[in-house]
Amino acid sequence: MKLASLRDGRDGRLVVVSRDLARYLPAADVAVTMQAALDDWANARSGLETIAEQLEVGGGEDFDQTVCASPLPRAYQWADGSAYVNHVELVRRARGAEMPASFWTDPLMYQGGSDSFLGPRDNIPVADEAWGIDFEAEVVVVTNDVPMGVSAADAVGHIQLIMLVNDVSLRNLIPGELGKGFGFFQSKPSSAFSPIAVTPDELGASWSDAKVHLPLLSSLNDKPIGKPEAGIDMTFDFGQLIAHAAKSRPLRAGCIIGSGTVSNKLDDGPGKHIADGGVGYSCIAEIRTIETINDGKPSTAFMKFGDRIRIEMNNADGESIFGAIDQIVEEYAG
Repeated sequence: MKLASLRDGRDGRLVVVSRDLARYLPAADVAVTMQAALDDWANARSGLETIAEQLEVGGGEDFDQTVCASPLPRAYQWADGSAYVNHVELVRRARGAEMPASFWTDPLMYQGGSDSFLGPRDNIPVADEAWGIDFEAEVVVVTNDVPMGVSAADAVGHIQLIMLVNDVSLRNLIPGELGKGFGFFQSKPSSAFSPIAVTPDELGASWSDAKVHLPLLSSLNDKPIGKPEAGIDMTFDFGQLIAHAAKSRPLRAGCIIGSGTVSNKLDDGPGKHIADGGVGYSCIAEIRTIETINDGKPSTAFMKFGDRIRIEMNNADGESIFGAIDQIVEEYAG
């Protein structure tokens, strides 16, 4: 089943979308918003599935991704992990920091701002290019109510939806914030999620071991920059990430948990550009870290005003699963 939120007020208007992303039907008779559906998921799911079945036999209106908000235009919780420890290790190596052994057994996670998500086709407003504008292509899951202390195995059963995200980062603001010892805030502006949220069964065999086993495609200014396999080199699966988030608190329906930047090794070493036979990268920072390791300094610039980032994931037949995050960086003048 595929769901989306059309722009309508603060929380959008829930619709069910056909598998080929061509048509949709309103879901108001079941739930007006995505959050309302998740709050009563046990009952809402069957009604939404009935609408989805109707779509697959015809009918519905033409679906336009450009009028979508993020599936959850705002959420009660957005917590982003760093499950691809290869990415973390590279970033630390570039600045000469040792990799603590615990990073391989205990996930990193930060609590992001969830009150002002961007739509998947919204521009990314930034006041200053000098802040180091970067994209981060990731996979995320959305849960129903999760009890405190849930096990990793049981946590998987609480995953109701899967999406993609551009977790925008302002890299040059990060060192000052982390130096205070309290974490990200200004360096993490509003994120944007894919137009479509899908139920795990929609991915078939590509959803296994609480991971998505498909390439995550990113292009910068219409040039492919990344196609890493999301199921490879993921040290912590989504069950482990949810259990980590719920160790000391329950998670409420609509909680979004992110994978962190998708990153693959190559021959047990840093990745390579697509043009050089690698799978590329899901953020500019990783390119710059490898340049720093190899050359002593980075040479790839962060994003500039007018730059365009597109993030998508296709099935085995080359068909888009989640629709596309497609954004242009713009100068924010206030």
